[in-house]
Amino acid sequence: MKLVFAIALFSIVSCNNAVKKEAPQMPGAYNMLSQSMNDGKKDTTYTTAKQLKIYTEDHMMYANINPADSIASFGIATYSADTGTVIEKIIYSASDTSVYANPDSFTLLIEKTPKGYKQVIPDIESRGQHFKLTEDYETVGTATKSPLDGAWKEVKSIYIKGKDTTTNSITQFKTYYAGHFIWGHTYLDSTNKSHTGIGFGSFELSGTTKLKETVTASTYYQVRGQAVDIDIEMTGTDEFKQTITNTDGSKSMEFYQRIKK
Repeated sequence: MKLVFAIALFSIVSCNNAVKKEAPQMPGAYNMLSQSMNDGKKDTTYTTAKQLKIYTEDHMMYANINPADSIASFGIATYSADTGTVIEKIIYSASDTSVYANPDSFTLLIEKTPKGYKQVIPDIESRGQHFKLTEDYETVGTATKSPLDGAWKEVKSIYIKGKDTTTNSITQFKTYYAGHFIWGHTYLDSTNKSHTGIGFGSFELSGTTKLKETVTASTYYQVRGQAVDIDIEMTGTDEFKQTITNTDGSKSMEFYQRIKK
């Protein structure tokens, strides 16, 4: 089954009426355990989809993939927390061959669980039908801090092999936080059809120049389950360049700028 529920976000659960509600504390990394849909008659639960969600202090990014058909989606947003709610303002999202570049906003409710959070979207529409969507998440983030923490947008991507340099034409976002990362991109093929690619996992930064990303899920089998060594060059606090040297000596370079709220 295709994952059509690309937007999956948080807000806080109501407490006892005698207790004053507080704005939720969202920063962290969360792994989805299950997804349930209720059409008003029955619940259908799925546990095979792989999804990671990261909240920084001011941005949210999620990515998911359905192992059965490798269909993926991702989204990135700013967010604000109020009493009992989190309001997400979408910057960019994509799912399979569809791209949603027009800003939108969502307000959702959550409740804290022993492992993490339960998220409920009371009414979501898909293909003319309305569902209640419930997702359970466990906390997987660490207390690790790094200069890369935050949300980033790629501004340039090049591939160098020998004396030849090729500029890639893609739209890509990346988020680092709590020892985890997510990247998601879209690109057009030769027929002008859009495609979505994602990857997520954990990372370790040695000093300020050596990064190791361990990819737990991706649309690309070449990196899935692999540890990828990356050279990092920070330019101040709001720009960085990453370089991957491939086994054939070619290099892939990506240039990023921090997304500010």
